[in-house]
Amino acid sequence: MKFYNSFTRKKEEFVPIEANKIKMYVCGQTVYDYCHLGHARKSVVFDMIRRWFIASGYAVTYVENITDIDDKIINRAIENKEDINALTSRFINYMHGDFDKLGIMRPDLEPRATEFIPQMLKIIESLIEKGYAYRANNGDVYYVVRKFVGYGQLSGKTLDSLRAGERVEVDTNKLDPLDFVLWKASKPGEPFWESKFGNGRPGWHIECSAMSEELLGKNFDIHGGGQDLQFPHHENEIAQSEAHNECKFANYWMHNGFLNINDEKMSKSLGNFFTLRDVLAKYDAETIRFFMLRTHYRSPLNFTHDGLTDAKQGLTRLYTAIKPYTVNRSANINWNLEYANRFKQAMDDDFNTSLAISILFEIASQINKEQNRDLAELLVLLSDKIGLMDREVKDFFNSSSEISSELIEEQIKKRQLAKQNRDFATADKIRNDLLAMGIILEDKPTGTIWRNV
Repeated sequence: MKFYNSFTRKKEEFVPIEANKIKMYVCGQTVYDYCHLGHARKSVVFDMIRRWFIASGYAVTYVENITDIDDKIINRAIENKEDINALTSRFINYMHGDFDKLGIMRPDLEPRATEFIPQMLKIIESLIEKGYAYRANNGDVYYVVRKFVGYGQLSGKTLDSLRAGERVEVDTNKLDPLDFVLWKASKPGEPFWESKFGNGRPGWHIECSAMSEELLGKNFDIHGGGQDLQFPHHENEIAQSEAHNECKFANYWMHNGFLNINDEKMSKSLGNFFTLRDVLAKYDAETIRFFMLRTHYRSPLNFTHDGLTDAKQGLTRLYTAIKPYTVNRSANINWNLEYANRFKQAMDDDFNTSLAISILFEIASQINKEQNRDLAELLVLLSDKIGLMDREVKDFFNSSSEISSELIEEQIKKRQLAKQNRDFATADKIRNDLLAMGIILEDKPTGTIWRNV
């Protein structure tokens, strides 16, 4: 098995620290609002990776943290006039509910930052003793970035290129603009914990160093997260942990690509910001997962309505192929079979779900030609290894009407426009595509109506 190591910027053969076991840490959510589509992509990606490790025979310990204390959380609680614990607990429950719908397995361990304050303080004390950290005049404790020789290796940035005011917040309390906060002195009305450096709360970066060390050890196999976390968050984690423990932090680093909306970065200011909950209200959850997995995890993913429509049609093709058959979902896969072997090769080569899914479509086409129940079973079993086709056929088709009436109406409008332009090929394609999704169109004198098959 080979995959891309963000630290070395090349594909490497995976060699675990302990044979047949994997210790894996992935940065999770800051829980003050609903999860957005970017969070969903990250979690679907690492769920797929985790599932394939398990399918490959590894015993995986999967840790994904929850940030339940930071400025955004405090500010939102003040806005809501709500207790912080009540706020974070509520959004943790929302996150679990939304992720469950996407077929994302719960982490083996899901630590919350506020549960690991003593471990964070231990690391901070160690860094101060070693000269890697200092207490500033305002009571905050900062990390001395320039003292850590390897700083910038993960992100490819040099210290000289990191000018104050660009990616680094300017703070006159720092000895150097690049230094980052480990401990924030408490302000009136804010939650705080007692420490040798005064009452306060942890900075963002220190929490992951503390939780990963406590739960997985000083050195573990894989650290993952979104590409946006590569700098400064993951860079700072490495600096903290390696200065503290004097050993390598994580052996492999993995980052999923960005998610764009209609070729633009998702942003509230652009008006193209979507929560996962918004999208789940309009689209079938498995369709969203399928849509995300069709693109390689390291590539940018462009989220569009047309893309989701196409994903639904593709997923319908797979379910339609197995519709006549009863399959044993607990059967073992014969990996020596050509399709299974090719699927495995695709997944073992940097988790190439794009190629793996194209092989699923090949199997579906062959099923339709041969009427082969064994191939139908293989299609289901392979799909399951990446978290797809976990529903019974009848349940899939019964859910078609719940996809989105809005989406169906959009397709009807496109069909009407195509007919007006005498583009009957496109009009027929839209009708047939909707039929494949279980939707029948009926042209009436007053317009087109639709109903379920």
